[in-house]
Amino acid sequence: MNIVTNLAEWRKVRKAIQLKSIGFVHTMGHLHAGHLSLCERSQRENEITTVAIFINSTQFNQSEDFTNYPRTLEKDKTLLKTQKVDYLLLLDKQTIYPDNYQIQVTETSELSQILEGKFRPGHFIGMLTVVLKFLNFVKPSRSYYGEKDYQQLLLIKKMAQTLFLETEIVACPTVRAEDGLALSSRNSRLTVEQRKKAALFPKILQQAVSVEVTTMELEANGFTVDYVADRWSRRLAAVWVYNIRLIDNILKA
Repeated sequence: MNIVTNLAEWRKVRKAIQLKSIGFVHTMGHLHAGHLSLCERSQRENEITTVAIFINSTQFNQSEDFTNYPRTLEKDKTLLKTQKVDYLLLLDKQTIYPDNYQIQVTETSELSQILEGKFRPGHFIGMLTVVLKFLNFVKPSRSYYGEKDYQQLLLIKKMAQTLFLETEIVACPTVRAEDGLALSSRNSRLTVEQRKKAALFPKILQQAVSVEVTTMELEANGFTVDYVADRWSRRLAAVWVYNIRLIDNILKA
């Protein structure tokens, strides 16, 4: 695996591999099986797979969440080497935000205002801005995103289409633990007891017959609920387990 730490170096690499299909997996690190499944999909569909690890401060609407985000770079490198990823991009904040975040990408429809947009003001602006930057200089043939962050996925697809990006945005199924909990980097912050409670989240989301019943059952089981909503043929929800926020969604039958 080749590790690239500056933009000029990457541009030389990109020119050298311009005739090959390139798959891209954009992460904030603390990698798990969900991230690796995106890499596997990319490796099946492309000649070159590139992964980025960049903890993007602009998409955290709470500074504490950014500070507490797990940082496991050496372990991440080992996982990606084992996965036989071709390139790992490790760029610093000054490279990504040379303008100190003065230029931002904003989506103004209801899509970015509801659900996550309502409860995490500024999150989607930071997310879209950093995704556009990476897609612009990586110039991948395809870029891979998990369906767990479904609203995010829809926004990235819309941005790519609206701004005429040549990258295909590929949606990948949510990867779950044996107990059904969607894999997330934040899961590692749960205590043993909190982790047991968190496993109830997808079960209730799957089994409850209505939004109202889902909300009641989540609250009855000790979750603090930000929202439960039916959108885009899915039931989406965000809850808190103590001070850890979890999101998930399931396809409605």
